[in-house]
Amino acid sequence: MNGEEPLGFATVDHDRASRCGFPEVVFCAGKSPSQCATIARAIAARADRVLCTRVDDATAKALLDALPGASHHAAARCVVFERTPLTRIGLVAVVAAGTADLPVAEEAAVTAEALGCAVERHVDVGVAGLHRLVARLPAIRAARVVVAVAGMDGALPSVLAGLVAIPVIAVPTSTGYGVGQGGLAALAAMLSSCAAGVTCVNIDNGFGAGYAAALVNKSGVAMLRAP
Repeated sequence: MNGEEPLGFATVDHDRASRCGFPEVVFCAGKSPSQCATIARAIAARADRVLCTRVDDATAKALLDALPGASHHAAARCVVFERTPLTRIGLVAVVAAGTADLPVAEEAAVTAEALGCAVERHVDVGVAGLHRLVARLPAIRAARVVVAVAGMDGALPSVLAGLVAIPVIAVPTSTGYGVGQGGLAALAAMLSSCAAGVTCVNIDNGFGAGYAAALVNKSGVAMLRAP
């Protein structure tokens, strides 16, 4: 069968899973609910899993109608369809500096889970209360990769990278006051980190961080299983 399916307003890439290990993901912002539902239904016809991100309430309703059995993760603004339950492997730690960062952190966590990873969430452990982060270090160190989500001064990834021996994926959020410039200050701080092992995604891009973390996590599992 042809790997592309034209829908008029979109062209579904059915070969994405064979190339990249996961089906095409539906970014719902800017699309109508009916467009999102049509794309998701087309993907589900030839894949066991569908992930839809940046889902508002109207789009969530359309997706749940189109994909019976799908789950709406409202905090993450995601809808996930799994035809069969996954056995989640490895461990990704998603660490959020503050409660205001939770939507982005949840997007990262749900994305990593959709890609087959076990995820532990550590929330409201930013550097303003460093003792809370230190208390979570044993659990965070047990993971294969950390997603560190922070706004304001964006210091959390740098602090974490100086305390753990695993990759840290930094996610700047748009949380903060005027000089934070909608996350630009946090982005600049993360890109300028003096700690080794920090990589950085775009502002508020929980999906990108969760996807990258899943690849790191699953690669680590594959290496451990190799003869």
